[in-house]
Amino acid sequence: MTIQHSGGTERVLIFDTTLRDGEQSPGATMSLSSKLEIAELLDLMGIDIIEAGFPIASQGDFKAVQEISQQVKRATVCGLARSSPSDIDRAGEALKMARRPRIHTFISTSALHMKYKLQMDPEDVIEAVDRSVRQARRYCDDVQWSPEDGSRTDHDFLCRAVETAIKAGARTINIPDTVGYSAPVESAAVIRMLRERVPDIDCVTLSTHCHNDLGLAVANSLAAVDAGARQVECTINGLGERAGNAALEEIVMAMRVRQDIMPFRTGVESSRIIQASRLVSQATGFPVQFNKAIVGKNAFAHEAGIHQDGMIKHAGTYEIMRPEEVGLHESSIVLGKHSGRAAVRKKLHELGYEIGNNRLNEVFRQFKFLADRKREVYDDDLIAIMQSSDSQNGSATLAVEYLRVVCGTESPQSAHIRLRLDGTCREARACGSGPVDAAFNAVSKIFSHEARLQNYQVHAVTEGMDAQATVSITLSEHGLIVNGQSSNTDTVLASVNAYVAALNSLVRRRMAAQSQELASL
Repeated sequence: MTIQHSGGTERVLIFDTTLRDGEQSPGATMSLSSKLEIAELLDLMGIDIIEAGFPIASQGDFKAVQEISQQVKRATVCGLARSSPSDIDRAGEALKMARRPRIHTFISTSALHMKYKLQMDPEDVIEAVDRSVRQARRYCDDVQWSPEDGSRTDHDFLCRAVETAIKAGARTINIPDTVGYSAPVESAAVIRMLRERVPDIDCVTLSTHCHNDLGLAVANSLAAVDAGARQVECTINGLGERAGNAALEEIVMAMRVRQDIMPFRTGVESSRIIQASRLVSQATGFPVQFNKAIVGKNAFAHEAGIHQDGMIKHAGTYEIMRPEEVGLHESSIVLGKHSGRAAVRKKLHELGYEIGNNRLNEVFRQFKFLADRKREVYDDDLIAIMQSSDSQNGSATLAVEYLRVVCGTESPQSAHIRLRLDGTCREARACGSGPVDAAFNAVSKIFSHEARLQNYQVHAVTEGMDAQATVSITLSEHGLIVNGQSSNTDTVLASVNAYVAALNSLVRRRMAAQSQELASL
């Protein structure tokens, strides 16, 4: 499948705050070495601005911002600061060695925050905006200002605060949806409102920073871009406070795939997205949910039979982007209980098996039986099914209809079995030194023979608690040596099926030997 991406004419800056807001996720604290490794990869990816930390928060944060500033070669390195002079001084000191430094200063502007959190009058907040931005400008030309809880701020006051920040020298105005309260229509409306009402708004870059408390962070961010924002603040894997931030990978790929309605471009090299996702997951210890868009384990995996059939015929039927675009080698056809014959046949072909429809039907029946017991059927599971099928192929004199065993610390171990023998069902019960021995003794009661067990081997086909056990058995009778093999998640059942398969082979060998004797007379 080939998807053409024209590359929009409008450039959108990607502001990554994984190392600052992302690290504020409870339990997501990263080591300095991990932060440096992530920052290096973000720089290679083409991220425009890396918010490296909150320098006054701790000595560790200060050191991280300081060392990232020296390491990063292309991206702007940003340090966060509240409006207090000590915060801004600390940020300026940490960014001293940065090639392209930015100070991001903020203060709350919603009535709720001003009253209860800041306990400040609106006029005092406006004064703090002016003072903090001017102080930050003494350290660097690139100053970003944010009104915390901007999405719940009165519009008249928000316009006044933004105008104050611009006059004081801010080059970027970021509007945060701090508590993830907005809906897309509101996110777009506030950007349009600022563009219409604030003087000199065209002289700055408008930015959006959305949290995901209602699951709308990406939608709100894209709505803001559509309304005129040209910077998006986001994190790898959507990491961040509470429910997280807008996911960088989703923002980038949405604009890349939907050029028809979002004619924007970023400088991000998307083929490094999976690498970044895994690195951040490893550094924080936060696993990525399987169904996470773009980077989840299942994002390019297909199990449903209808989907698999479509993917086999043309990948575009069920994939809107190529896995290579985000750094994966290929999509995966996952074999499970929802898979169809087409997927099983294709996987068998890849494993080197070419089988006809009748044989496929039998293998597919065994596959479905196994898939109902396992979350996922692996290549080795299919190989085991084929080998078991090969072992049991041919006219069967014996077939297992029912098996129940009793085992444990109390003796005796016993088995109750029902076999179909030449079309007739027969039952037997027997005891033994263990469940397998008891089951074999029960089989011998129904089908008398003189064969001796020469070899009995069990090994797991795949890893995990739901792994198949493959049992191989060798029997000998008067010089005839036969083998039987079977696989099942139930080891005892696999053992009995392998034993029965070997006995069926013995019957066929007996008949073949008798035919040769008659032919020689």
